[in-house]
Amino acid sequence: MQYVLTQYLLIGLGGALGSMGRFALASLIDTNVQKTGIVFPWGTILVNITGCFVIGFVATVTATEGRFIVSTLTRQFLMVGILGGYTTFSSFSYQTLQLAMDNEWQAAGANVLLSVVLCLLGVWLGTAAGNAFNQLR
Repeated sequence: MQYVLTQYLLIGLGGALGSMGRFALASLIDTNVQKTGIVFPWGTILVNITGCFVIGFVATVTATEGRFIVSTLTRQFLMVGILGGYTTFSSFSYQTLQLAMDNEWQAAGANVLLSVVLCLLGVWLGTAAGNAFNQLR
């Protein structure tokens, strides 16, 4: 029970740190880009790209055969906590890559297709529900 509590606390702390990092970097970039008159989510794209790079690097160097031996808690703090808070796109990308590396091409393709289509559908439905809710005033 103590281990599970520690696990949740470390992942939560990492998630908070990652979320603050995402907000800081994306805000900095988007604010400077918008000064040029361009309205495009470059901050989010950069966060997603850097998060994907970092999760790939951390997963590789801390794997069983990797250069650094770290505890399961440390890996979870970094990968699930910090990087999960920084960008969930990194987790999605890493899991899709793992499926592809395991020659699970159909599963990898399904993960990409389902994630993109269903998440866009979810955002659309959430927006529609929010608009309907707003009309109840």
